[in-house]
Amino acid sequence: MKGIIHHAVYDTLADWETGHATAHLRSGAYHREPGGYDVVTVGLTADPVVTMGGARITPGLTLDRLTPGDSALLILPGAALWDEGDALVPFARKAREFLEAGVPVAAICGATAGLAREGLLDDRDHTSGALQYLEAQEGYAGAKRYLDRDAVLDGDLVTAGPTEPVAFAREVFRRLDVFRPDVLDAWYRLFARSDAAAYEVLMSA
Repeated sequence: MKGIIHHAVYDTLADWETGHATAHLRSGAYHREPGGYDVVTVGLTADPVVTMGGARITPGLTLDRLTPGDSALLILPGAALWDEGDALVPFARKAREFLEAGVPVAAICGATAGLAREGLLDDRDHTSGALQYLEAQEGYAGAKRYLDRDAVLDGDLVTAGPTEPVAFAREVFRRLDVFRPDVLDAWYRLFARSDAAAYEVLMSA
């Protein structure tokens, strides 16, 4: 039975940030175990949302029906809405529920601000677009755990800034143990650095 990746969707979500992760989780290519994952989109309601790029997405599930026990991972993409009010607070609270249940959460860009306001970064290593961005969030007390890296995995939490979708995916794959270590390294070298030699490693995986 395939694991299920739950991908939060809301108006203004940043299209480019999570595509590497979802596409390569769903495809199953180069995975240790064949079959890949199913990806289910999750909205606050069942109403369609419109991304920053103008794509219209009808959620496959509403947030109130999402439980950690039914999920392998919750992905929270960035969106302008994270910086424009409290509309997405329920997603940050759902992230807390996941982490407390030991189910991974991956947050990128503005979603890291939402987790900062929820207090979920205070005691976990993490990154974001910039430390100053998180320090501007009400209630954030995690500066001592901020790491100036492309992406950070700490236990069940993956974080990254908006310019690091490939590194974000790399840490998601690492947490889910999707690839052998040499394959993960090759995957990152190919998609982040266009290293043609890495393609041969993937083809032999």
